Amino acid sequence: MSITLIAGATARAADNSYPVQPIRILVGESPGGATDIIARLVAKNMTRELGQSVIVENHTGAAGSIASTVVAHSRADGYTLAVVSSSYAINPSFMKLSYDPQTDLVPVSLLVRAPFLLVTSPSLKVGDVKALLALAAQKHGALTYASGGTDSSDHLAGVLFSSLSKQKMTHVPYRGAGPALIDVMSGQVAFQFASVLSATPFVRQGQLKALAVSSGTRLPSAPQIPTVAESGVPGYEALTWYGLVAPKGTPPDVIQKLTAAAHAAVNEASVRAQIVNEGAEPVGSSGPEFASFLANQLTKFHGLVSIANGSGG
Repeated sequence: MSITLIAGATARAADNSYPVQPIRILVGESPGGATDIIARLVAKNMTRELGQSVIVENHTGAAGSIASTVVAHSRADGYTLAVVSSSYAINPSFMKLSYDPQTDLVPVSLLVRAPFLLVTSPSLKVGDVKALLALAAQKHGALTYASGGTDSSDHLAGVLFSSLSKQKMTHVPYRGAGPALIDVMSGQVAFQFASVLSATPFVRQGQLKALAVSSGTRLPSAPQIPTVAESGVPGYEALTWYGLVAPKGTPPDVIQKLTAAAHAAVNEASVRAQIVNEGAEPVGSSGPEFASFLANQLTKFHGLVSIANGSGG
Protein backbone atom coordinates (compact mmCIF):
# COMPACT_ATOMS: atom_id res chain seq x y z
CA MET A 1 0.00 0.00 0.00
CA SER A 2 1.46 3.38 -0.94
CA ILE A 3 1.73 6.41 1.33
CA THR A 4 -0.77 8.15 -0.94
CA LEU A 5 -3.32 5.41 -0.43
CA ILE A 6 -2.74 5.48 3.32
CA ALA A 7 -3.22 9.21 3.43
CA GLY A 8 -6.44 8.86 1.49
CA ALA A 9 -7.72 6.12 3.74
CA THR A 10 -9.43 6.77 7.02
CA ALA A 11 -9.10 4.85 10.24
CA ARG A 12 -12.73 3.85 9.79
CA ALA A 13 -12.18 2.21 6.41
CA ALA A 14 -11.61 -1.23 7.87
CA ASP A 15 -13.74 -3.37 10.17
CA ASN A 16 -16.08 -0.97 11.97
CA SER A 17 -16.16 -3.25 15.03
CA TYR A 18 -12.50 -2.43 15.78
CA PRO A 19 -11.54 -1.04 18.19
CA VAL A 20 -14.11 -1.63 20.91
CA GLN A 21 -11.71 -1.33 23.88
CA PRO A 22 -8.53 0.57 24.80
CA ILE A 23 -5.32 -0.26 22.91
CA ARG A 24 -1.98 -0.76 24.68
CA ILE A 25 1.30 0.35 23.11
CA LEU A 26 4.32 -1.16 24.88
CA VAL A 27 7.65 0.65 24.86
CA GLY A 28 10.91 -0.99 25.84
CA GLU A 29 12.44 2.24 27.11
CA SER A 30 12.02 4.38 30.22
CA PRO A 31 9.71 7.42 30.21
CA GLY A 32 11.37 10.43 28.64
CA GLY A 33 13.53 8.48 26.21
CA ALA A 34 13.21 9.07 22.47
CA THR A 35 11.10 5.93 21.84
CA ASP A 36 8.77 6.88 24.68
CA ILE A 37 8.46 10.45 23.35
CA ILE A 38 7.43 9.20 19.90
CA ALA A 39 5.05 6.58 21.31
CA ARG A 40 3.20 9.15 23.44
CA LEU A 41 2.93 11.63 20.58
CA VAL A 42 1.52 8.93 18.31
CA ALA A 43 -0.77 7.44 20.97
CA LYS A 44 -2.42 10.78 21.65
CA ASN A 45 -3.37 11.26 18.03
CA MET A 46 -4.23 7.62 17.34
CA THR A 47 -6.72 7.93 20.20
CA ARG A 48 -8.46 10.64 18.22
CA GLU A 49 -8.25 8.72 14.94
CA LEU A 50 -9.52 5.42 16.33
CA GLY A 51 -12.07 6.68 18.84
CA GLN A 52 -10.59 4.57 21.66
CA SER A 53 -7.93 5.28 24.25
CA VAL A 54 -4.42 4.32 23.16
CA ILE A 55 -2.30 3.86 26.30
CA VAL A 56 1.50 3.72 26.48
CA GLU A 57 3.10 1.27 28.91
CA ASN A 58 6.85 1.08 29.61
CA HIS A 59 8.33 -2.43 29.82
CA THR A 60 12.05 -1.81 30.05
CA GLY A 61 14.96 -4.22 29.86
CA ALA A 62 17.11 -6.31 27.52
CA ALA A 63 17.60 -3.50 24.98
CA GLY A 64 13.86 -3.17 24.44
CA SER A 65 13.32 -6.87 23.71
CA ILE A 66 11.18 -7.48 26.81
CA ALA A 67 8.43 -5.25 25.43
CA SER A 68 8.71 -6.88 21.99
CA THR A 69 8.55 -10.36 23.56
CA VAL A 70 5.34 -9.49 25.42
CA VAL A 71 3.72 -8.22 22.24
CA ALA A 72 4.94 -11.18 20.14
CA HIS A 73 3.17 -13.53 22.56
CA SER A 74 0.00 -11.45 22.94
CA ARG A 75 -3.35 -12.12 21.29
CA ALA A 76 -3.34 -11.05 17.66
CA ASP A 77 -6.38 -8.84 17.99
CA GLY A 78 -4.90 -5.35 17.57
CA TYR A 79 -5.15 -4.39 21.23
CA THR A 80 -1.49 -4.95 22.20
CA LEU A 81 1.13 -3.23 20.04
CA ALA A 82 4.71 -1.99 20.42
CA VAL A 83 6.63 1.04 19.33
CA VAL A 84 10.13 -0.22 18.62
CA SER A 85 13.35 1.59 17.76
CA SER A 86 16.40 0.63 15.72
CA SER A 87 17.44 -1.64 18.62
CA TYR A 88 14.74 -3.98 17.32
CA ALA A 89 16.92 -4.60 14.24
CA ILE A 90 20.14 -4.80 16.26
CA ASN A 91 19.15 -7.28 18.97
CA PRO A 92 19.07 -10.42 16.77
CA SER A 93 22.77 -9.94 16.02
CA PHE A 94 23.96 -10.26 19.61
CA MET A 95 21.27 -11.85 21.78
CA LYS A 96 19.02 -14.90 21.71
CA LEU A 97 15.41 -13.82 21.30
CA SER A 98 12.21 -15.79 21.89
CA TYR A 99 10.70 -14.24 18.77
CA ASP A 100 11.74 -13.51 15.18
CA PRO A 101 11.43 -9.77 14.44
CA GLN A 102 10.62 -10.47 10.79
CA THR A 103 8.00 -13.19 11.24
CA ASP A 104 6.53 -13.05 14.76
CA LEU A 105 5.59 -9.38 14.66
CA VAL A 106 3.89 -7.56 11.80
CA PRO A 107 5.30 -4.19 10.68
CA VAL A 108 2.45 -1.67 10.85
CA SER A 109 4.20 1.61 10.08
CA LEU A 110 7.62 3.22 10.17
CA LEU A 111 6.72 6.29 12.22
CA VAL A 112 9.79 8.51 12.43
CA ARG A 113 13.42 8.59 11.32
CA ALA A 114 15.91 10.65 13.32
CA PRO A 115 19.64 11.36 13.23
CA PHE A 116 22.00 11.50 16.18
CA LEU A 117 23.75 14.58 17.46
CA LEU A 118 27.42 14.19 18.30
CA VAL A 119 27.39 15.99 21.64
CA THR A 120 29.99 16.88 24.24
CA SER A 121 30.03 18.76 27.50
CA PRO A 122 30.59 22.52 27.06
CA SER A 123 33.59 22.01 29.35
CA LEU A 124 35.37 19.83 26.78
CA LYS A 125 37.72 22.17 24.94
CA VAL A 126 36.95 21.08 21.39
CA GLY A 127 34.96 23.16 18.95
CA ASP A 128 34.41 20.76 16.08
CA VAL A 129 34.78 17.16 14.93
CA LYS A 130 38.34 17.65 13.63
CA ALA A 131 39.42 18.90 17.06
CA LEU A 132 37.70 15.92 18.69
CA LEU A 133 39.55 13.52 16.39
CA ALA A 134 42.83 15.30 17.11
CA LEU A 135 42.16 14.84 20.83
CA ALA A 136 41.41 11.14 20.20
CA ALA A 137 44.77 10.80 18.45
CA GLN A 138 46.55 12.46 21.36
CA LYS A 139 44.90 10.12 23.84
CA HIS A 140 45.85 6.97 21.88
CA GLY A 141 42.50 5.23 22.29
CA ALA A 142 41.64 6.57 25.75
CA LEU A 143 39.09 9.15 24.55
CA THR A 144 35.71 7.95 25.85
CA TYR A 145 32.27 7.92 24.30
CA ALA A 146 29.04 6.96 26.04
CA SER A 147 26.08 4.94 24.83
CA GLY A 148 22.85 3.48 26.12
CA GLY A 149 24.39 0.01 26.17
CA THR A 150 26.64 -2.35 24.26
CA ASP A 151 25.41 -2.85 20.68
CA SER A 152 22.75 -0.15 21.10
CA SER A 153 22.13 2.10 18.10
CA ASP A 154 24.15 4.96 19.62
CA HIS A 155 27.01 2.57 20.40
CA LEU A 156 27.05 1.41 16.77
CA ALA A 157 27.00 5.05 15.63
CA GLY A 158 30.19 5.43 17.66
CA VAL A 159 31.65 2.23 16.19
CA LEU A 160 31.06 3.56 12.68
CA PHE A 161 32.64 6.91 13.65
CA SER A 162 35.72 5.19 15.03
CA SER A 163 35.98 2.86 12.04
CA LEU A 164 35.67 5.54 9.34
CA SER A 165 37.89 8.05 11.14
CA LYS A 166 40.47 5.34 11.88
CA GLN A 167 40.75 6.55 15.47
CA LYS A 168 40.49 4.04 18.30
CA MET A 169 38.27 5.22 21.17
CA THR A 170 36.97 3.73 24.42
CA HIS A 171 33.30 2.82 24.63
CA VAL A 172 31.54 3.38 27.98
CA PRO A 173 28.15 1.59 28.01
CA TYR A 174 25.32 2.68 30.33
CA ARG A 175 21.96 1.21 31.26
CA GLY A 176 20.08 3.53 28.95
CA ALA A 177 20.85 6.58 26.82
CA GLY A 178 19.48 8.97 29.46
CA PRO A 179 22.06 8.15 32.17
CA ALA A 180 24.78 8.25 29.51
CA LEU A 181 23.73 11.74 28.47
CA ILE A 182 23.89 12.94 32.09
CA ASP A 183 27.53 11.85 32.38
CA VAL A 184 28.39 13.51 29.08
CA MET A 185 26.84 16.75 30.35
CA SER A 186 28.92 16.53 33.52
CA GLY A 187 32.11 15.88 31.56
CA GLN A 188 32.72 12.38 32.94
CA VAL A 189 32.61 10.98 29.39
CA ALA A 190 33.90 12.91 26.38
CA PHE A 191 31.07 12.53 23.88
CA GLN A 192 27.99 10.63 22.75
CA PHE A 193 25.93 10.07 19.64
CA ALA A 194 22.59 10.98 21.22
CA SER A 195 19.18 10.88 19.57
CA VAL A 196 18.32 14.33 18.29
CA LEU A 197 14.95 13.99 20.05
CA SER A 198 16.47 13.60 23.51
CA ALA A 199 19.57 15.78 23.05
CA THR A 200 18.14 18.88 21.38
CA PRO A 201 16.52 20.38 24.52
CA PHE A 202 19.85 20.17 26.38
CA VAL A 203 21.72 21.71 23.46
CA ARG A 204 19.27 24.60 23.39
CA GLN A 205 19.71 25.08 27.15
CA GLY A 206 23.50 25.16 26.81
CA GLN A 207 24.01 21.96 28.82
CA LEU A 208 25.41 20.12 25.80
CA LYS A 209 27.47 21.25 22.82
CA ALA A 210 26.51 19.80 19.44
CA LEU A 211 29.54 19.29 17.20
CA ALA A 212 27.77 17.58 14.31
CA VAL A 213 24.68 15.75 13.11
CA SER A 214 24.88 12.14 11.90
CA SER A 215 22.57 12.49 8.89
CA GLY A 216 23.72 12.94 5.30
CA THR A 217 22.43 16.52 5.20
CA ARG A 218 22.13 19.30 7.77
CA LEU A 219 18.97 19.67 9.83
CA PRO A 220 16.50 22.29 8.57
CA SER A 221 15.79 23.09 12.24
CA ALA A 222 19.50 23.64 13.04
CA PRO A 223 21.36 24.44 9.80
CA GLN A 224 24.34 25.80 11.73
CA ILE A 225 25.28 22.28 12.89
CA PRO A 226 27.47 20.56 10.26
CA THR A 227 27.22 16.90 9.36
CA VAL A 228 29.84 14.44 10.56
CA ALA A 229 30.65 13.66 6.92
CA GLU A 230 31.47 17.26 6.04
CA SER A 231 33.43 17.66 9.28
CA GLY A 232 36.22 15.30 8.40
CA VAL A 233 34.67 11.81 8.26
CA PRO A 234 33.56 11.33 4.62
CA GLY A 235 30.80 8.80 4.05
CA TYR A 236 29.54 8.87 7.63
CA GLU A 237 25.78 8.55 8.11
CA ALA A 238 23.87 6.99 11.01
CA LEU A 239 20.17 7.21 11.78
CA THR A 240 17.81 5.82 14.35
CA TRP A 241 14.13 5.15 13.78
CA TYR A 242 10.85 4.29 15.49
CA GLY A 243 8.11 2.01 14.20
CA LEU A 244 4.83 0.38 15.17
CA VAL A 245 4.46 -3.43 15.20
CA ALA A 246 1.66 -5.89 16.03
CA PRO A 247 1.55 -9.64 16.78
CA LYS A 248 1.69 -12.08 13.87
CA GLY A 249 -1.79 -13.10 12.80
CA THR A 250 -3.44 -9.74 13.48
CA PRO A 251 -6.29 -9.47 10.91
CA PRO A 252 -5.30 -7.53 7.76
CA ASP A 253 -8.22 -5.13 8.10
CA VAL A 254 -7.10 -4.26 11.65
CA ILE A 255 -3.53 -3.72 10.44
CA GLN A 256 -4.86 -1.48 7.68
CA LYS A 257 -6.81 0.57 10.18
CA LEU A 258 -3.81 0.88 12.50
CA THR A 259 -1.54 1.88 9.58
CA ALA A 260 -3.95 4.60 8.49
CA ALA A 261 -4.27 5.89 12.06
CA ALA A 262 -0.49 5.88 12.56
CA HIS A 263 0.08 7.77 9.31
CA ALA A 264 -2.51 10.37 10.28
CA ALA A 265 -1.06 10.63 13.80
CA VAL A 266 2.53 11.49 12.82
CA ASN A 267 1.41 13.78 10.01
CA GLU A 268 -1.11 15.80 12.05
CA ALA A 269 0.05 19.41 11.68
CA SER A 270 1.08 20.11 15.27
CA VAL A 271 2.76 16.72 15.77
CA ARG A 272 4.59 16.95 12.45
CA ALA A 273 5.79 20.45 13.35
CA GLN A 274 7.03 19.23 16.75
CA ILE A 275 8.89 16.27 15.26
CA VAL A 276 10.50 18.40 12.54
CA ASN A 277 11.40 21.12 15.05
CA GLU A 278 13.32 18.52 17.07
CA GLY A 279 15.29 17.54 13.97
CA ALA A 280 13.49 14.28 13.11
CA GLU A 281 11.49 13.21 10.05
CA PRO A 282 7.84 12.11 10.28
CA VAL A 283 7.16 9.15 7.98
CA GLY A 284 4.00 7.12 8.62
CA SER A 285 4.79 4.43 6.02
CA SER A 286 2.76 1.45 4.94
CA GLY A 287 3.37 -1.97 6.51
CA PRO A 288 5.13 -3.43 3.43
CA GLU A 289 7.37 -0.36 3.18
CA PHE A 290 8.34 -0.76 6.83
CA ALA A 291 8.98 -4.49 6.28
CA SER A 292 11.38 -3.74 3.41
CA PHE A 293 13.13 -1.05 5.45
CA LEU A 294 13.45 -3.43 8.42
CA ALA A 295 15.05 -6.15 6.30
CA ASN A 296 17.71 -3.68 5.13
CA GLN A 297 18.33 -2.48 8.70
CA LEU A 298 18.81 -6.04 9.99
CA THR A 299 21.55 -6.57 7.39
CA LYS A 300 23.25 -3.22 8.06
CA PHE A 301 23.31 -3.60 11.83
CA HIS A 302 24.56 -7.18 11.64
CA GLY A 303 27.64 -5.82 9.89
CA LEU A 304 28.19 -3.07 12.47
CA VAL A 305 27.77 -5.49 15.39
CA SER A 306 30.41 -7.71 13.78
CA ILE A 307 32.79 -4.74 13.56
CA ALA A 308 32.06 -3.81 17.20
CA ASN A 309 32.68 -7.31 18.47
CA GLY A 310 35.75 -7.78 16.30
CA SER A 311 37.37 -4.51 17.32
CA GLY A 312 36.26 -4.43 20.93
CA GLY A 313 34.51 -1.14 20.10
